[in-house]
Amino acid sequence: MLAGALLVAQAMVLAGLLHRAIVEGAGLTTLLPQVALLASILIIRIALGLLGEVAAVRFGEAIKARLRTGLAADLLRRAPTWTASKSSGALSSTVLEQVEALDGYFTRYLPAMLQAAILPIAFAVVAFSVDWIVGLLFLISAPLIPVFMALAGWGAEAASRSQAAALNRLSGRFADRLRGLVTLKLFGQDATETARVRLASEELRVRTMRVMRIAFLSSAVLEFFAALGVAGVALYVGLTFLDLVNVHSTELTLAAGMFLLLMAPEVYQPLRLLAAHYHDRASARAAVAEIERELDALPGEAAPLAAVATAAASTGAATLELRAIALADPTGRPVITAADLMLEPGARVAILGASGIGKSTLLEAIAGLRAFGGDIRIDGKTLADFAEPLLRQRVAMLGQRPRLFAGSIADNIRLGRRDADHAAVRQAAQLARVTDFADALPEGLATLLGEDGLGLSGGEIQRIALARIYLRDPGLVLLDEPTAHLDAATEALVLDGLAEFAAGRTLVVATHSQAVAARMQKVFRIAGGKLLAAPKPVITDRSVGAA
Repeated sequence: MLAGALLVAQAMVLAGLLHRAIVEGAGLTTLLPQVALLASILIIRIALGLLGEVAAVRFGEAIKARLRTGLAADLLRRAPTWTASKSSGALSSTVLEQVEALDGYFTRYLPAMLQAAILPIAFAVVAFSVDWIVGLLFLISAPLIPVFMALAGWGAEAASRSQAAALNRLSGRFADRLRGLVTLKLFGQDATETARVRLASEELRVRTMRVMRIAFLSSAVLEFFAALGVAGVALYVGLTFLDLVNVHSTELTLAAGMFLLLMAPEVYQPLRLLAAHYHDRASARAAVAEIERELDALPGEAAPLAAVATAAASTGAATLELRAIALADPTGRPVITAADLMLEPGARVAILGASGIGKSTLLEAIAGLRAFGGDIRIDGKTLADFAEPLLRQRVAMLGQRPRLFAGSIADNIRLGRRDADHAAVRQAAQLARVTDFADALPEGLATLLGEDGLGLSGGEIQRIALARIYLRDPGLVLLDEPTAHLDAATEALVLDGLAEFAAGRTLVVATHSQAVAARMQKVFRIAGGKLLAAPKPVITDRSVGAA
């Protein structure tokens, strides 16, 4: 805006300089102060333009970083069941590419809109004070540009929305197919999927070119009207100098005419700049719509933890109470209709049942990872009363498919508590019987693993994940088939370590193993959508059932 104000001063100085040099015949020495002033204004305007560009880029990047952080936090707050129902490639595209599509809106369109809303009117008013006909021409012709720009913008926005959707589809398809490339090759579907990716790419190309055509067409139309306005001013000034048009009581001086000619393109320049960046607004609106479509709703500001938490986390064994719990599987089929359970601090409970009966679903609901009907209370408080960090501190859960990352065994165990020292990690590894196989490796716990635990068996992966929990101090421990991949002898050793860790904690284990159920104080079975008490199994093999 300051550069725009200096533009008027620059035009006045330059027009006056030309008037004095041509009409008054002033010498170079006499004109040097005006030349120096003109040069100073030019340098200041260039510096302001550079400052504006740098500031726009810097703040645009800061806004995008904040948006991406908010979107990532929103994804992490959502239940795993919701995330599993979405394409990981589409979600990645939403966080990366759709946010990137907002860049032009913040760095180019918003500054251009501010300039277009103020500078043309201000320039026209200044021109009106010099010559009312030129000022009137500016005031009549300039508003036509935003009108045609809005008409073109409607088509550009619709095309941009289609292009954003096509980009998300292509990104999602490519990322998901790349992740499943080995499976596609094994089933001979790689050529088919390559053809489908090629079709999605072609769809994106067509829609992108459609957006570009509308953008170029709208810019051409707006340039035409701006050129007409400038030509009209030039024609009027020229005819006035030739005495072919004379509607003034006084003569139009060279300084005044040159000032009007210099200002004519500048009156339309903010509007032309806005027209050039108007498609950035359409792209941003399309990106926001795509973000809302993928995430079901636009994420809001995260509430401060202090505002969410109602109390500090309790210590020691937790109480657990379930009242009329109703759960459905991901397909919507009811698996539990009315489950009730009351566990005192320190209780050890096994939940039995056939596969698909709802054991894992129930544990996920208790951990706050799945939507449910009814009421779940931990330490007398509902799950909604817990801030997320406090709930994760109070409750630890191990699922059937734990995730290991590329790194050492120790690094994967240390995910349970990032500040754990080597002694604590080794103690947890010994308790989970990780050292039984890790010590046989050349580098022990420092042995590097591949992604997803590549190089380890299912039982070894399960034990590493169990060691993570042993680094923590939860009051409620939820385990889903913790010994599913173990032989009987190893299972007994792992259960010994689990019994040691569970002392002073509440433990709930979903299992098929009779040996695990025999170690618990109480056993429940899911049947008919309810949680029913069941007798403890009797294990005759001492090597399996011994504590």
